[in-house]
Amino acid sequence: MSYRIAVRALCEFTAKAGDLDLRFTPSPTALEGIQGHRTVAARRSSTYRSEVALEGVFGALTVKGRADGYDPDANLLEEVKTYRGDLERMPANHRQLHWAQAKVYGWLLCQQLQLNKVRLALVYFDILSERETSLVEEHEAPVLEQFFNRQCSLFLQWAEQELAHRTRRDRALAALGFPHAEFRPGQRRLAESVYKAASTGRCLMAQAPTGIGKTLGTLFPMFKAMPTRQLDKLFFLTAKTPGRQLALDSAKVLFERTPELALRVLELVARDKACEHPDLACHGESCPLARGFYDRLPAAREAASRVALLDQQALAAIAREHGVCPYYLSQEMARWSDLLVADYNYYFDFSALLFGLAQANQWQVAVLVDEAHNLVERGRSMYSASLDQYQLRSVRQAAPQALKKPLQRLNREWNALHKEQVRPYQAYEQAPAPLLKALSLCLSAIGDYLNDHPQGLDSGLQGFYFDALQFARVAELFDGQFLFDISKRELDARRSLSELCLRNVVPAGFLAPRLSAARSTVLFSATLNPWHYYRDLLGLPDNTVWMEVESPFSAAQLEVRIVSRISTRYVHRQASLAPIVELIAAQFRQRPGNYLAFFSSFDYLQQVAERLAVQHPDIPLWQQSRGMDEGQRQAFLERFAVDGRGVGFAVLGGAFGEGIDLPGSRLIGAFIATLGLAQLNPVNEQMKQRMAAIFGAGYDYTYLYPGLQKVVQAAGRVIRSQQDRGVVMLIDDRFAEPRVRQLLPGWWALDGPRAEGLQGAG
Repeated sequence: MSYRIAVRALCEFTAKAGDLDLRFTPSPTALEGIQGHRTVAARRSSTYRSEVALEGVFGALTVKGRADGYDPDANLLEEVKTYRGDLERMPANHRQLHWAQAKVYGWLLCQQLQLNKVRLALVYFDILSERETSLVEEHEAPVLEQFFNRQCSLFLQWAEQELAHRTRRDRALAALGFPHAEFRPGQRRLAESVYKAASTGRCLMAQAPTGIGKTLGTLFPMFKAMPTRQLDKLFFLTAKTPGRQLALDSAKVLFERTPELALRVLELVARDKACEHPDLACHGESCPLARGFYDRLPAAREAASRVALLDQQALAAIAREHGVCPYYLSQEMARWSDLLVADYNYYFDFSALLFGLAQANQWQVAVLVDEAHNLVERGRSMYSASLDQYQLRSVRQAAPQALKKPLQRLNREWNALHKEQVRPYQAYEQAPAPLLKALSLCLSAIGDYLNDHPQGLDSGLQGFYFDALQFARVAELFDGQFLFDISKRELDARRSLSELCLRNVVPAGFLAPRLSAARSTVLFSATLNPWHYYRDLLGLPDNTVWMEVESPFSAAQLEVRIVSRISTRYVHRQASLAPIVELIAAQFRQRPGNYLAFFSSFDYLQQVAERLAVQHPDIPLWQQSRGMDEGQRQAFLERFAVDGRGVGFAVLGGAFGEGIDLPGSRLIGAFIATLGLAQLNPVNEQMKQRMAAIFGAGYDYTYLYPGLQKVVQAAGRVIRSQQDRGVVMLIDDRFAEPRVRQLLPGWWALDGPRAEGLQGAG
């Protein structure tokens, strides 16, 4: 069995040494890199060969890659690197890595073309000035062969270890049994569909109700498919921390039931959560964990490879033992793990680590997208950008002298936009070119300053810099799937400040390539209805299979009442307070227990809660507040004690509307006093217009479908097992409309007298 590795991955394993050093940043974007390589190739002669495919073998190792270019007339092989900033400040270990790659490509070319020697060039291309700096060396073929053999020898022991691990892994997964005595109702059908999707290389969108065990019902069949479909990696992607924990818990169950399971599971977390020294910069002169990082990495990597479940705590312990950065150790272990549990952005974002590694190493991967209804808004946010002039104003005041001029020019171009705008909010067809040019010059100046001052920027200027980089990156991609808008606020009669936003409306164009790059992608959630909404906005492949898993629950378990005599529209809000309070009190007295009450805003929530507290002081209540931290959220949930009594007030679509588990008597009912419709404001109205132009369903795509998805998610908190019994009250006359009712779960019994009002409430 041969071990395949890309040239770049081989050299990153064998030729990196010294400090972790992020000062020569930010590196060009992937798009800038592609454009830079094309520019260099376009300047070469007609005989120049770009993207030269090369391959070599050393023992059980097959090394493959594409050299950037070869000029046969000059016998010159080029390795092109794009950069920004001062090339003189590039760390020496970066240059060492680049030469290693060039030398490996050099030997593979000599072998392919039977060359006795070859000239190698590192071509550094400045993406801002478009200047090239070329460093050329001539090497004899035997010397390059020796270098290639040495790199392969350094890697071969690890490769043999990885091949043995892969053999054990695939053997164990082929024999893996379901860890429970039987499947839950609906779980088997889901698992069979996931396995079939992996086997046929299709994309599957599965709407499956809460309570059937979706996490294990998707992980288990994908594990079974890994050996038969020769999958290298499985990515389990989540929108929120609880989803990651469910996946890790499922892996623990498999390890407990199958101790011989040879599987490496890695949890990837955000840098700010993993960093041991958030107040220090990422280079050896500042952070002790960056100093000599690559010298200590091999031992840390070896230790981590022997741990089956590398969650955040386990990885941090290994990093401490070996004196390395836990965040960058996790980045390294992403190459050597089988199941990677991470946030959406690790695969779908602009510079997503997992997608980049999969492409560079040509991995065969399968992707599981948990709670996939969240991917629409998360996708939009990944490909959007904003800049606030108040932030620029603060930065200008404290900026070093060298940056004041470019910042002032940017501010002038920004102020010029205000002269054309008479309303506080205005959307435009495209971002203005003068502003973008001023922004580009400003970014260049800050980049130069960073390279001249390695100690870095103050936190305010650094934050603005990264926001501006994102804005410039998104501006390059701006098309009909975006809005550019300006939200202006008056300081006084003569002065204004504004926020600029490049707002992605349809993320499908960016998500589609990520979905299709995987061998199979499974998107699952309790709320993926209507399917065409998600197909259109997520860019699902044409051959995507959509399925709805039958609910394991019966209508007798959940009493759903549509309270149609109350309107929760903003204009009727005051009139709704008294009847909602009496509705909650009546239900509580009829069946005391724990309830959740959901509202469209904190203001609405507080008004109802205050009135309930005054008129029914014997009913315990607690409220969600703005900006709750993790401890406060946990304290809120702990109020839902077993056999407890009281009403928790929460905002629909917030932290308690999905992803929480309150089984049995911890929660016996929910009041949902809203359709969950997005706020009526100029931004959403612009979104509606764009949705209407693209899909012909502006109101549904902007307001109705996202709103009802939140309602169904919130209602799903009530019934968590086949033993649960509960009630859900949908409070608004619009819930009775046929087009709304048809979007609610089919197993809910909405017909009959209890759907008409308050009958049976007490």
